[in-house]
Amino acid sequence: MTSQPCTLFHVSDLHFGAEDAAALAWFAAEVATHRPDAIICTGDLTMRGTRKEFAAAARYLGSLAVPVSLEPGNHDMPYYWELITRLRHPFARYAELTRAVHRDLAVAGVALVSLPTVAPAQWRLNWSKGRVDSAQLADALARLEQAKGAGLRLVACHHPLVDADTHGKGSTRGGRAALARLAAAGADAVLSGHVHDPFDRTHDAGGRDIRLIGAGTLSERLRDTPPSYNRLEWSASTGLKLEVRRLAD
Repeated sequence: MTSQPCTLFHVSDLHFGAEDAAALAWFAAEVATHRPDAIICTGDLTMRGTRKEFAAAARYLGSLAVPVSLEPGNHDMPYYWELITRLRHPFARYAELTRAVHRDLAVAGVALVSLPTVAPAQWRLNWSKGRVDSAQLADALARLEQAKGAGLRLVACHHPLVDADTHGKGSTRGGRAALARLAAAGADAVLSGHVHDPFDRTHDAGGRDIRLIGAGTLSERLRDTPPSYNRLEWSASTGLKLEVRRLAD
């Protein structure tokens, strides 16, 4: 497969309903200036999963005029006071957004595989934490196998599969085992969000290194980092390079 150098913007946790208008305007200006090949958004587009918030997210993402790949976050389902809707149709509103905005990554030499880590309910009190479903993991592994010829194979999920040294935690059940299987299947890096702070670390997963990259937030729900996104540069000759771009800079 012929590949050319590419630029990808990795963003997460826009949280429409608690969005930072200045941060969103800055990110839109960054997109207009640098014209990335695509944007990868790893979830939590909304705050409460309401139709109004999804409509705002659709307007904003559609205005960027760049292909956008979406991953669901734990906030992208109806909230707890809509429990019946959450349990019966957890991703109906998110699906409307994906039909309007989402585009599969179409960059030569690069493959992006989805691994959802969100669930409408779990056997623990905190349903916001991550969970890897065996069937969805099997699907991700199959897609990695299909993308064997790609020079860069990325996995996108909302929760970090293993916790990084950040204020927030993903506490993803099945994450460590999933990471080992993804590494064995040839994944080069896993992109995630959720914790609202960027990170970049290399993890030894069963004897194979795999890179874990987390994006910050463009919302008002800050932790230790100002609003930020990740700029990823990749070429077959130089590999994958990461620059964390912060609004404060």
